[in-house]
Amino acid sequence: MMNKPPSPHEPDFATEELRSPLALQRRCWELAAVRKQKMKEKTTLSEQIRLTEQYVAISGQVTEALETLSGQLFEQELQLIQEKLTIALQEVLEQPLKLKANAEWKHNSASVEFQIEREGNIEDIMRGQGGSVANVLSVGLRMFALMTLDEKEHRRVLVLDEQDCWLRPDLVPRLVKIIHEAGEALGFQIIMISHHDSSMFERYADCIYQFSPSKDGVQVQRIESDWQDNRNTHHER
Repeated sequence: MMNKPPSPHEPDFATEELRSPLALQRRCWELAAVRKQKMKEKTTLSEQIRLTEQYVAISGQVTEALETLSGQLFEQELQLIQEKLTIALQEVLEQPLKLKANAEWKHNSASVEFQIEREGNIEDIMRGQGGSVANVLSVGLRMFALMTLDEKEHRRVLVLDEQDCWLRPDLVPRLVKIIHEAGEALGFQIIMISHHDSSMFERYADCIYQFSPSKDGVQVQRIESDWQDNRNTHHER
């Protein structure tokens, strides 16, 4: 009787290696270790699948809760902006003006529409008081925007280029006062550029430089005042 040759897909148990009982035992140990590792991996994957299914089940609720929390925090910040800028408008312009902000929060982003209210009537921000309203509001909004930036990457320096251009001359010192107080409270360094007379800034500015055109180019002169001397003396104390 002739033996059937082994199939190429079947293990050849007639090899010298597998004839030894010790070799067979060693092979069984190896397979047992592999089986143990595979069972461990299966358990780990099963746990990951379970946690993923749990997250998927509550992901909608988590997203909704985060959006609600973000909306509440944004509303609080917006309320603070309304209050502070309303005070600034009333102190600078001496008008019964109120800033109103209508916010819409959707999909983790917000859109805000600002309006000015005078005794219940809505006014155009860009045209209010000949542009003076926009002057005051833009300063405040830029300060609030600068506060949101990381101080490690962005220095708190604010440059205001002719921010008082639409204000009556008698209102300019009031705006400078508001800017000075806000800058000190927030730790901002503020540079104001203006065409108004330097005397309007003496009381609140740490230093004033006057730029004058001449045939030799632009001349720069530092303006000294008693107000600055008194303030510097106060700081030294």
